[in-house]
Amino acid sequence: MSADPEKAMEVVDDNDHESLDEDDDEEGGDKMEVVGKKAGAGALTAEMLKNPALMQALQGKLDGIIGTPSGYIESLPAPVKRRLKALKKIQLEATKIEAKFYEEIHALECKYHELYNPLYAKRTKITKGDYEPNDEECEWPSDSEDEDDDDEDGEENDKDAKEKKKKEKEEAEKKKEESASEEDLKGVPEFWLTIFKNVELLQEMVQEHDEAVLKSLYDITVTFNKDPMAFTLHFHFHANDFFANTVLTKEYHMKCEPSEDDPFSFEGPEIYKCTGCAVNWKQGKNLTVKTVKKKQKHKSKGNVRTVTKTVKNDSFFNFFEPPAVPDMSNEDDEIDPETQDLLTSDFEIGHYIRERIIPRAVLFFTGEALEEDDDYDDEDEEGEEEEDEDEDADPDFDPSKVKPGQNPQECKQQ
Repeated sequence: MSADPEKAMEVVDDNDHESLDEDDDEEGGDKMEVVGKKAGAGALTAEMLKNPALMQALQGKLDGIIGTPSGYIESLPAPVKRRLKALKKIQLEATKIEAKFYEEIHALECKYHELYNPLYAKRTKITKGDYEPNDEECEWPSDSEDEDDDDEDGEENDKDAKEKKKKEKEEAEKKKEESASEEDLKGVPEFWLTIFKNVELLQEMVQEHDEAVLKSLYDITVTFNKDPMAFTLHFHFHANDFFANTVLTKEYHMKCEPSEDDPFSFEGPEIYKCTGCAVNWKQGKNLTVKTVKKKQKHKSKGNVRTVTKTVKNDSFFNFFEPPAVPDMSNEDDEIDPETQDLLTSDFEIGHYIRERIIPRAVLFFTGEALEEDDDYDDEDEEGEEEEDEDEDADPDFDPSKVKPGQNPQECKQQ
């Protein structure tokens, strides 16, 4: 039988059914029925592909089915269900061992962090300008030098071009030295501020008015605590005009044990709360608040007065005043969705600084680490493009009806 339903239909229709015996007639009828079903399915599929709205509605139904119980487990005999309980008990023991494994990983991380510290300290001395590396320590081919070598290879027989290029390079270096003051050449200016502005996760937090004080940030370090499991970020500042602190800290508390209510959701250590520190702002320099003037009109007299109010201001330094986590031992205490979102974002930032930025700071400064992260984002961007195409293909989709924070797909399914 042909793989194409329509071609199969043509073969069957051209047969002379009167010349068939009874057995062949019955067999041919069965074949006709099967082929007819396949043709009908093909026509239905073709019709669905022509109608994006119908496809979207069907996809919504399928999404609702995924993850729902099939009834298979409930239908199993009692002895099998009993054995499943034993298997779950074994799984729980394996989960407890997994928790111990992560505890030892954390202890190992604490141990090796002590080996990294001397390297981080040397990095800080160089970026601050307290230490000038010698020629041997600076032996590392830069991208510009690699490009120069390639160009020189291509112009091996062109001495005039090489001499001209060399002269231009010397003149550029001379101008750079003449224009740069001794202070500009000290260390790596604005090392950490540049990292903050390079990393998307952090640049969203940094406001324009924060940059003046973040220029005085000269190091970020981390310390680990084994028991209870925690880590603390230390932000080191030069003396500045904004606050008296020389170090601002943010401590993250972690737990590494399966939940009693849902033990099989355990996937390793997780941050469950964080603690900031008080920033000793100098008079009139608090970047986390701002004053606004508001006019008020008296209800009966009609007099108008101007009232000055202090309100919260967007600033990176709100990072050191995270929302409080309620005591979850009290059943009445719940984390509202807005606070939960803030905490989730805060945990993500703290983990990223500790896990990625501190160990590879120079690569975030140069942008090389960002290129690696972009390689992992390509798939997500492709997925977003596909979603956009679906939205464009849906004639009933109205972007103006999408509420803030709402998934357009949800809007279309309503």
